[in-house]
Amino acid sequence: MAELLACRRAADPVSGDIACENEVVAHTNVSGAAHAQTILPVADAPLIEGPVGTAAALPEAAGGSATIGRQSLLDLLPYREIWAVDFEFGSEPGDNPVPVCLVAWELRSGRKLRLWRDEFGATPPYPTGPDVLFIAYYASAEIGCHLALGWPVPERVLDLFPEFRNHTNGIPTVSGAGLLGALAHYGLDSIGAVEKDEMRDLILRGGPWTDADQQAILDYCETDVEALARLLPAMLPKIDLPRALLRGRYMVAAARMERTGVPIDTETLELLRRHWSDIQDQLIAEVDRDYGVYGGRTFKEDRFAEWLTRNNIPWPRLDSGRLDLRDKTFRQTARAYPIVAPLRELRYALSQMRLSDLAVGRDGRNRTLLSAFRARTGRNQPSSTKSIFGTSVWLRGLIQPPRGHGIAYIDWAQQEFGIAAALSGDPLMMDAYRSGDPYLAFAKQAGAAPPDATKATHKAIRDQFKSTVLAVQYGMGADALAQRIGQPPIRARQLLRLHRETYRVYWWWSDAAVDYAMLNDSLHTVFGWRVQVPSISNPRSLSNFPMQANGAEMLRLACCLATERGIEVCAPVHDAVLICAPLDRLDAEVARMQDAMREASRIVLDGFELGTDAKIVRYPDRYMDERGATMWDRVIKLIHEQQQKTAVV
Repeated sequence: MAELLACRRAADPVSGDIACENEVVAHTNVSGAAHAQTILPVADAPLIEGPVGTAAALPEAAGGSATIGRQSLLDLLPYREIWAVDFEFGSEPGDNPVPVCLVAWELRSGRKLRLWRDEFGATPPYPTGPDVLFIAYYASAEIGCHLALGWPVPERVLDLFPEFRNHTNGIPTVSGAGLLGALAHYGLDSIGAVEKDEMRDLILRGGPWTDADQQAILDYCETDVEALARLLPAMLPKIDLPRALLRGRYMVAAARMERTGVPIDTETLELLRRHWSDIQDQLIAEVDRDYGVYGGRTFKEDRFAEWLTRNNIPWPRLDSGRLDLRDKTFRQTARAYPIVAPLRELRYALSQMRLSDLAVGRDGRNRTLLSAFRARTGRNQPSSTKSIFGTSVWLRGLIQPPRGHGIAYIDWAQQEFGIAAALSGDPLMMDAYRSGDPYLAFAKQAGAAPPDATKATHKAIRDQFKSTVLAVQYGMGADALAQRIGQPPIRARQLLRLHRETYRVYWWWSDAAVDYAMLNDSLHTVFGWRVQVPSISNPRSLSNFPMQANGAEMLRLACCLATERGIEVCAPVHDAVLICAPLDRLDAEVARMQDAMREASRIVLDGFELGTDAKIVRYPDRYMDERGATMWDRVIKLIHEQQQKTAVV
């Protein structure tokens, strides 16, 4: 892990990155026997073979030029060969990619390769060792093709997509964050968007293709490689190579997880798809029995307002005075008033759930693009309709391990609280985290609960202090906290004041981080994921960035460690992972995954370790999110009743 610790940037008091922004690491061992001695297995190989401190700042590349005077920017990269690679591939929803063709350019020698699918061999046509740099744009697609072909994955990946996202994160771009958008940002010509769509349609249509089609597809594939060759020198002056390679390493892990997918109970899914429209009226009637807010399939705002009044539940209103009926509002209110949760699940299911969009392959695995680095914090942003973890929580009951296997949902315990404690260095906050129950510890430290208080004896107090911690993490004010805990605003203000008084070191650090961001126009993680900060930014939204974004770094690193060690990671989920293993190895694999997650926390937090919790499910049981259990039971009961009616008819 020495290379990762070296990759972790020296930090100022607000965890700001004080190393040079514009650097490419110079290296003397570009080739030869001395360089060959550094070759190690990918799980153990260093990100770079030279010391991080030997970085040389590079000037900007004028107009995308590949040279600075006579010296090529590429010559400063510490690699024997540099390959720009692009695949074209097809796949059905939920299935793994089927490679169609490959184009690769070696940027030092000018060597070019064009291979159609019947020309693929048992190994890649280019080397993949640690002395070779693999360049791609959204590299998990190319790595996914490597995995589909049984090829070894490249050991050094520089993905220009996350680097472009990192460079422009938080500010508008000319034309999005795709390859065409990156080219436009740097003033480089590109293929037209319409032509690109037409070619993608031709590829996704599937074969057979004519000879002319094959040449057109190869030519189209080569335009992306040619674009990479022009984009790389334009971006290099702003690329922080060691940290960029760590992000590329995650794209390899993402490809492995996308290939694995989440096991789904396809029989029950088919029943849901077949009967969903048939049971909606009964489902509404059954759920609405406790609320009386529906008229047929229509949600009645006036009836809902009356129900809120009867149950003494405060509800946010829009500027117009009408109730705020956004799903976000329902979700937040349901945390404070669980009675709202079934109604929220029903509304979401009726208005937004499209079972036909859930991407399940022929092998019964849910697969979709993880959309790594899409969120401002660098988190994944998979489709909310194609991913099982993006749909209604009750649908997660479809997750079921294959016969003879088990699954485990493993998450960090109070991750954001632990990150805040470690990065700020607040001793009381770190003590609270290490206690195992930071919310109750906070209440004790604030004098609101006696030293011998437990979760059972002081549940109400603990719940209020937990909500206060979460409010601080989400940047909520007193009014929002008051609504969340069902207390007057004066009580919410008191709780927020207690947090500031108890965790003074944390608040000094947090306020300093916001000041740093506003003064320096950016904020960043320990591994250099950066958000640009326009002058109009909301300070509250900035205060949570260090926890969310460093939490994303932690998850990415844990996924790298786990997949490189052969753990079958089905999916990353915010601050958690879902893994699968044969029953006779399940407990051991859970322990190995937890080891990787603890190790990742120590690396990101400079030695401070976060604990983990594991929820284990063994076949034939199914995974169930407790928030959706009631809804799941209702839907399954109605489907069985519908089947019985159909059988009688």
